[in-house]
Amino acid sequence: MSQAELKKKALDYHRLPKPGKLSVESSKPCATQEDLSLAYTPGVAQPVLEIAKNPKKAYDYTNKGNLIAVITDGTAILGLGNLGPLAAKPVMEGKGVLFKQFAGIDVYDIEVNAKTPQDFINVVVAIAPTFGGINLEDIAAPHCFEIEAALKKKLDIPVFHDDQHGTAVIICAGLINALHVQGKTLESAKIVCLGAGAAGIASMKLLVKMGAKKSNILLVDSKGVVHKARTDLNSFKKGFARTTRLRTLEEAMNGADVFVGVSGANLVSPAMVKSMADKPVVFALANPNPEIAPEKARAARSDLIMATGRSDYPNQVNNVLGFPFIFRGALDARAKQITDDMLIAAVHALAELAREPVPASVLKAYKLKKLEFGPDYILPKPFDPRLAERVPQAVAKAALKKPVVKKAVVKKPAKPAAAKAKATSKPR
Repeated sequence: MSQAELKKKALDYHRLPKPGKLSVESSKPCATQEDLSLAYTPGVAQPVLEIAKNPKKAYDYTNKGNLIAVITDGTAILGLGNLGPLAAKPVMEGKGVLFKQFAGIDVYDIEVNAKTPQDFINVVVAIAPTFGGINLEDIAAPHCFEIEAALKKKLDIPVFHDDQHGTAVIICAGLINALHVQGKTLESAKIVCLGAGAAGIASMKLLVKMGAKKSNILLVDSKGVVHKARTDLNSFKKGFARTTRLRTLEEAMNGADVFVGVSGANLVSPAMVKSMADKPVVFALANPNPEIAPEKARAARSDLIMATGRSDYPNQVNNVLGFPFIFRGALDARAKQITDDMLIAAVHALAELAREPVPASVLKAYKLKKLEFGPDYILPKPFDPRLAERVPQAVAKAALKKPVVKKAVVKKPAKPAAAKAKATSKPR
C-alpha cells in the first residue's frame, strides 16, 4: 500500500460513517415512562442520596468503577511532537477503543489546554471524582514526571502515565525473556538506553527494581552519555548519571549486552551493533521508523534478538499488552494507586505467558502455522485471549498485598470484546 493510499484509508476510517472512534451508549433501558422516571427524576434522587451519605456507593450506583479518563495536553503526540491538545484527540479516542476492546473499560477522552503543569494538575484534580482512574497520555518530559507525582499525592484513584510505565512494563517483560533465550541475566547485563525522556527513564527505573544494576546502565540522550561531569542534566537524568570516560553512543554500545532505543529513527549504525557483546539484544522502539532497521541489524549480527515498536516485524513492543489489563486489575481491586509491585506483577505475567504454548485462535488471528517461545517470539500477541485473565489477576493480587486498596475484593476480570547469577562490574 502506497503512502497516499494509507493516508486516505486512515482518514476515511476516522471520518466515516460518522466522525471519530468513540460514542456514548446507555447501559440501562429507557423505552417507557417507568424507565424514564427511574433513569432521571424522580428515581435518580435515590442513588444521589445514598452517595451523599457514603461516597463509596458511587461504585455501586454509577459507572465510576469502570470509567477511565484518558487525558493529555498534546505536548508529545506519538512521534509527532507538540501539536496541541485538539490534534491529540484522535490518539486519545484510539486509546479509548483499546481500553474497551481489550479490557471492557469505558473511557472519556479529555484534551486539556493548559499553559503550565500546575494548570493541568488543577484540571485533573477538579474532574477526578467522575473517574475510577486516570490515564495520562502524550505529555512531554520532564513535565510528565511532575504531573504524575503531584496527582498521585492528591488523588485516591490510580494515576498511570502510559508513556512511562506502560512502555516500561512491556520492555521489561520482553527483555527478561530475550535475555533468557540468550543465556544471560538481567542482574549481569550491560544495558545502553538511548532516549532519556519519559519512556527511557521509567523503563530503566523498573529494570533496576527488578534486579538490573544501575552501575551497568548507560543512559544516552541527544548530547551523548549521561555522566556525572555534565552540568545540563535535570533531576531525573541525574539519577542515572555515571562516572565514566564514555561520551558517545558508539562508545557506550561497545561490549553492551542490551540496547534499548526510545528515541528516533536511524540513530544506530550496523557498526555499533557489531561492537556489542556476544548474543546481544536490540530493542529499537522508535516509531514509525526504528533506531536501526531489523534487516540492517540482523545483517550485522546473526546472533541477536531484535524487537521494534512495529507490527510488521516479530517481537513488537506494544503498550496494548499492558495498560488495559493493568487498569483492569487496579479497578477490580479498587486500588488507590498503581504500585511498582503491581507493575512487576504485570511484567512477570506477560513474560510467563509468552513461554507457554500458543492457542490455535492466536495462530488463526495472525495467519500463522506455528509460533513458539524463542528469538522471534518473546512477548504475547495482543489478541491472545489469555491476557484478559492472567494480567489483571496478577495486578489485582499484587494490589491486595499492599495497604493501597479500598476494598479487598477481586472481581472476575471482564472478558475482552476481542478476543540470579549476580556479577559486579566496574564503570564502563
